[in-house]
Amino acid sequence: MQDKLEKPYNPQETEPRIYELWERSGFFNPEKSVEAGFIAVDSPTFSIVMPPPNVTGTLHMGHALMLTIEDVMVRFNRMNGLKTLWIPGTDHAAIATQSKVEKDISKKEGLSRYDLGREKLLERIEKFATESHDTIVSQIKVSGASCDWSREAFTMDKSRSLAVRTAFKQMYEDDLIYQGERIVNWDPKGQTTIADDEVVYTEEKTKFYYLKYGPFIIGTSRPETKFGDKYVVTHPDDPRYKDYEHGQKISVEWIHGQIEATIIKDESIDMDFGTGVMTITPWHSLVDFDLAEKHNLEKVQIIDRYGKLLPIAGDCSGMKIKEAREKVVSILEEKGLVEKIEDYTHNIANAERTGGIIEPQIMKQWFVAVNKPFTLKESRLDGIPSGSKTTLKEIMRAVISSGQIEIIPDYFDKTYFHWIDNLRDWCISRQIWYGHRIPVWYKDGKICCEVDPPKDSGWVQDEDTLDTWFSSALWTFSTLGWPQKTNDLEIYHPTDVLETGYEILFFWVARMILMSGYLLGDIPFKKIYLHGTVRDSKGQKMSKSLGNGLDPIDIAKEYGMDAGRMALMVGIGAGTDSRISIEKIRGYKHFANKVWNIARFILSNTANMNYKDRPVLVEEDARSIQEMESTIDDITVDMNGLRFHLAGEKIYHYMWGTLADKLIEERKDKIFKGNAEEAASAIWTLYHIFIICTKVLHPFMPFVTEEIWSFLPHKKRPFLMIETWPTFKK
Repeated sequence: MQDKLEKPYNPQETEPRIYELWERSGFFNPEKSVEAGFIAVDSPTFSIVMPPPNVTGTLHMGHALMLTIEDVMVRFNRMNGLKTLWIPGTDHAAIATQSKVEKDISKKEGLSRYDLGREKLLERIEKFATESHDTIVSQIKVSGASCDWSREAFTMDKSRSLAVRTAFKQMYEDDLIYQGERIVNWDPKGQTTIADDEVVYTEEKTKFYYLKYGPFIIGTSRPETKFGDKYVVTHPDDPRYKDYEHGQKISVEWIHGQIEATIIKDESIDMDFGTGVMTITPWHSLVDFDLAEKHNLEKVQIIDRYGKLLPIAGDCSGMKIKEAREKVVSILEEKGLVEKIEDYTHNIANAERTGGIIEPQIMKQWFVAVNKPFTLKESRLDGIPSGSKTTLKEIMRAVISSGQIEIIPDYFDKTYFHWIDNLRDWCISRQIWYGHRIPVWYKDGKICCEVDPPKDSGWVQDEDTLDTWFSSALWTFSTLGWPQKTNDLEIYHPTDVLETGYEILFFWVARMILMSGYLLGDIPFKKIYLHGTVRDSKGQKMSKSLGNGLDPIDIAKEYGMDAGRMALMVGIGAGTDSRISIEKIRGYKHFANKVWNIARFILSNTANMNYKDRPVLVEEDARSIQEMESTIDDITVDMNGLRFHLAGEKIYHYMWGTLADKLIEERKDKIFKGNAEEAASAIWTLYHIFIICTKVLHPFMPFVTEEIWSFLPHKKRPFLMIETWPTFKK
């Protein structure tokens, strides 16, 4: 012990060795602690699931923040005697993973997915996903995450696949999954549909055209979509157009000559926007599609799935969108139908994963009906009794509005409800090959939806795969064994906290509530703890293009992961974007060294101390212990309130500012020059305070504290991570 403490603290040597000892101990598994007698069989539980990182590459600082916050929660609850389960796993991330592999194959071999075929492409993707998974797992371990690897899950493994097929079949039989012709977000680049919340918007400068459409002036930024426009819509109360009646036919000169147009009156039109009149393109606009559905209007496709104009465009047929736009405008100008052209800045929709410009299309797809009533047979949901009629949207709303699930910070409630209010049926089918294949088969005009394929021959399975979020929406209970009724599911569900980034509140969190409410009649978690984005010291988002990113593995190699964890945690509350820099990390590396030096001083001066018997304490020492206990009580309150940023900061300041700079310095003379009573009181006090502080620091800096703990001569348990959290009698 003395030899090791005499050397400077070396996190590069210590951290991998400590993690290996933890793994070998088996104490990441809560049942192991029960078997060893450290936790009672009937102890309450604490369970969380890890937001599964995508198997598309390596982890970044956002993942490091997530892992650190969750590990702090887990270690704190484990030390408080709870049966604590943290389930790790990874996500197949269908579109992102397939897109990455396809790009690599195209770049290196000049081949497309169709050149390879489905089976060979899937072999390549699965090989890439396995390699990526192994890298991610090693990175998670470097972070210090004390998760139960015996329960590790993957969204495409056998158990999760069964859960997906079971959920789909149940929803299909309840008429909550249907196939229909509806408008969807089509990615011409990735050749697949994507969900509304997988669309990202970028600002674009373009032109806005005011066009003469008979007696009306209409405005548009997309004249290339107007070939099929034969409906003109106004508000029924607009005095400018009171002479026109709903359903009235008028003849107008248009792109390819005279057409007959129909007047439509609808209250949704904003009379104050532009001229208060618009033509509609139902096939390529969500708003226009809704109008067409409402008034039973014809829908005409103008642009194909590759972003090129169809034969309806005449001599513009086959052109790409931008090329066709110029041609259409020149035709309209020749006819004198262009009133004016203005510069215009708007947000353009892109597919998050491929960068392709979204082209809304009406397509036959699979949808989850969020507004369709169904009977919830068994319910533990607030406000929705067993046997009552409800909707998936109402489930998502009720559990938050009732407070059954708490969002931290609570100002995200408003954002959540806004999303729910505007939620449309969820398009769950994707035109890619990697993912859960839709469990539907066709034969002779018949449809079969089953968990397992039909046994007789001739059935052909649907070609599409499911949206990634469908499988990850089952995560809290599929990882615990559902659809089987397992002990894990009985004991650990609902989970206690779902900790994740605020940017996937809708992608993932809301859909987990939807699926758990529908399939289990219960909530998936009791609290939602949202963390922010990790930014650089200037507040800029970290990115490869800016060259300002930090690699968690590099941080661990250079400064130790303990330092990285503290830099990520201290001073950064829930829902808040964080700033991190090498200077901040380096500062906490110094703190790790300080803790090591405190241990060296105290332990080197307690070699002959009687650890069992507390000496008579002088008044000053008794007061210092009382003050320490008050500080630790305050920190415990913060930990229970999920204010980890405050708790971390308080233990940091106490150990450096109070213990090291004040208490140790004030007692050195008493230890070395005082009488026996003063020396015994002083060294026992320092030792006692240091032991308590080491326990409290452990969730934040687990490696250095565990290493120091291993040197203690009187410890009751083999590892600090299963020691008890300090509490004090009043």
